[in-house]
Order: sequence, then structure tokens, then C-alpha cells
Amino acid sequence: MTSPLTPLTTLTPDVLVVGAGPAGLTAAAALARLIPGEVLVLEREAEPGGIPRHSHHTGFGLRDLRRLLTGPAYARRLTDAARDAGAVVRTRATVTGWAPDPSDLSVLSGLSVPSGLSDLAAPADDGTSHRPAVDVTSPEGRFRVRPRIVVLATGARERPRAARLLPGDRPAGVLTTGQLQNALHLNTRRTVGRRAVVVGTDPVSRSAALALHRAGCRVALLLGPHRHTGTPAALALTAGTLLRAPVAHRTRLVRIIGRTRVEAVEIEHLDTGARRTVDCDTVVLTGDWIPDHELARSGGLDLDPGTRGPLVDTALRTSRPRVYAAGNLLHPVGTAADAALDGRHLAALIAARLAAEDPTGPPPGVRLLAEAPFRWVAPGLLRPGDPAPPRGRLLLWTDEYHRAPRLVLRRDGRTIAERRSARPAAPGRILPVPWSFVPPPALHDPGSGPLVIGLR
Repeated sequence: MTSPLTPLTTLTPDVLVVGAGPAGLTAAAALARLIPGEVLVLEREAEPGGIPRHSHHTGFGLRDLRRLLTGPAYARRLTDAARDAGAVVRTRATVTGWAPDPSDLSVLSGLSVPSGLSDLAAPADDGTSHRPAVDVTSPEGRFRVRPRIVVLATGARERPRAARLLPGDRPAGVLTTGQLQNALHLNTRRTVGRRAVVVGTDPVSRSAALALHRAGCRVALLLGPHRHTGTPAALALTAGTLLRAPVAHRTRLVRIIGRTRVEAVEIEHLDTGARRTVDCDTVVLTGDWIPDHELARSGGLDLDPGTRGPLVDTALRTSRPRVYAAGNLLHPVGTAADAALDGRHLAALIAARLAAEDPTGPPPGVRLLAEAPFRWVAPGLLRPGDPAPPRGRLLLWTDEYHRAPRLVLRRDGRTIAERRSARPAAPGRILPVPWSFVPPPALHDPGSGPLVIGLR
């Protein structure tokens, strides 16, 4: 066992990126071209690329790479771009937590430092003591990374069955989309049966249904609580043509039936209360995304109560100095391109920050909040003088469908901006809002209260 006073090998890159998905790899590739120092990417999985490496359908790369790719090809291209640019990508390397401040000896493993050993335990002042640091575990052993800048790009995941509190039996055959895609990626097709029910009707649900179809599993039903969904027309048409599967709107799953394997599900119509049983041997749970925010929480970062990810400004700075965040950790869940373009946006800002080494912190910000039917808005902190958010857009997530929503921005109950969106607000899809919607004078008075975005 390593003694709390035994020094770990410490790496000191300029930038550490935690997570090798689209956001992390794109940020790393751009940063490696922009700064002279080292960019290190740590990924806990055996392969870099994030969720796309398990998504064998096409549709990736159009907005960020200007080409149409399958998920695995897209993941390989992002990985190759990062490595070719000079970034170091290490897999099977798990960031287990934040390292203590080397000047505070009392926090070392919660133990006091014995008298006479403080000089031995205190590290030499090599100019890195002010940097954030993390501890890492890998097959090669434990080590520490103390970079100038940390980028959290840990992504998002779907809630598993246990967290959804679904009633009924607990047989085999109940999967999330991630578990389904991972099983198919690893060719463990025995996990997938012959007849499936997909819980969800958003774009991810349709993708899951197509993956089941390719695995030889018939999709008996897709179900969801909303009257309308945000599935793009092309994907909905493809899924409907190939699958010939009915979609049950305004419907919820009330019970899973089966002893050793799923045998059926009981569903209920939300308006009439009518119930029926659908035979199946596989249930795929989609949607209900949560950010992988454990590292953000353990680091004491301020969290946005809507997204449950780190609270950031338009420069993607978190509340902890020298720590930034990007991708679906901030907005669960957008497309791979949304995440990748976050990373590209972030790289230029970090490069400028490293070149300037300005010790002053950012000015006070104004909170931006969402009110029903919107669940969250990102970024959630606006500062005067900051750049526009990634792609010049605020991002909204809605729980209700509105075909032509009229957005309003209020402060203290007073409307200060209003605009009709050219896109529908649809559950399961991010609604982009132009940055110009926010009047610049609204950012210069943080003491006047938060800005609230809602519907007229």
C-alpha cells in the first residue's frame, strides 16, 4: 500500500483533458496546434472516441468535419486528428479525484503530518503549486497530473433501470441504449432477444430501434409520454420504413414482467388510463440523461440545478480557477457535433488564457435561468465582455412541444426581449437560441437579479 507521504510520479502538461469523446478530442486537437506545451487526454475506457464508437449508424461528422461518417469512423477520425496534432491520448486511465493542495499538509489522506516530517513532506516550490491537480489510476500504476488548465469533458449517460424506479420483476433483457450499443459493438448479441420494446420516442430512441433491427431483433413498440417528439423527419422516416414499428404517444411503462428473462411489459395511456400488455423479451430504456459530473462534484464546482452539470459562462469557465468544461457534461444531451464544436470553441479561449497568464479573475456574472416548460438553459452564467457562447447560441431543453414558440427574456417580472423561434421546441432535442436574443445592457448589472427565459 502506498504511504500517504510517498510522492507519486507527477506529470505537468499545459492542458489536461479528462474524457476522450468528441468534445475532449476536438479540444485536444485544436489546442495541440495552438500552444507550444503538452496536451494530455485521459480516457477511462479502453478506446477513445466516446459514445460514437458504439454507434454504427451514419449521420456523424457533417457539421464539425464536413463529411458524413458512421460513428466508429467518426471516433477514429477525431482520435487520429488529436494524435496527429501532437496531443497525447492515454486510455484505461481513470481520474479518481482531485489531489490536495501541496501547501496544505493536513489534508493528505485525512492524516496529520508527524512532527519532524513536515519539511520532507512539503514539495519544493517548482512554480506548479498553484495549479489544479488530479490523481489517476491506470494499469501502469497510480500517478498525478498537475496541469496549468483542466478541461472536463466527461460527457453524459442514461439513468439505469434502478435509478428510474420501474416497478415489476427484475429479469435479464432490460438495457439502456449505451448497454445495447456496447453489447452490439462487442458482438455479445446474446444480450439482445427477438422482440423488443423501446421506451422513448426521441432521436436516441429511434437510433436504438435501428440498432436492434440490424441485430435481427424486431421492434414491437416505441412508447413515450409526449404527444410530439423531436425526431428529425429523415430519421423518423427511415425508422418507420425499416422497422414498421408502431409508436405509442402519451404512454408510460408501468410494469416489467418476467422471471429469468423479460416476457412482457404492461403499459398505460396517460390520458385514458387504459392498460395493455405487450409481449417482448427485450426492453431498451432511452433518454433520461444525466451528466457524468462526479469529478465536478468532488472538486467543489458550482453545479447548475437544471442541467446538473457544472455551471459555466460563455467562455466555458467553471467556478474553480483554471478548470473549464465542455460537451454533454454541460448540456445533456446534444449531438456529437454539438459536443465537438464546444471543444473547438474552448481551445481558442484556453490558448489565449495561457498566452496572457492574466492573474485577475473574470468579472461578476448574471445568472440565466429557465422557467417551465423549459428544464434548463446553457450556459447559465453571462458576463460582460465575454465572448459569445459556442456557435453563437444559447441551448434550451423543453418538456413540452411547441411548434412555433415565442421566447421571452424577463428580469424581475419585466420583459426585456422577445422573439419567435424558427424551430419547434420539442422534447428530446435541444432548441438553439441566437446569442443576439440577450441585450448587452442586461449583462452589466449583476445586482439586478437573474435573467429568466420562458414562453409568452
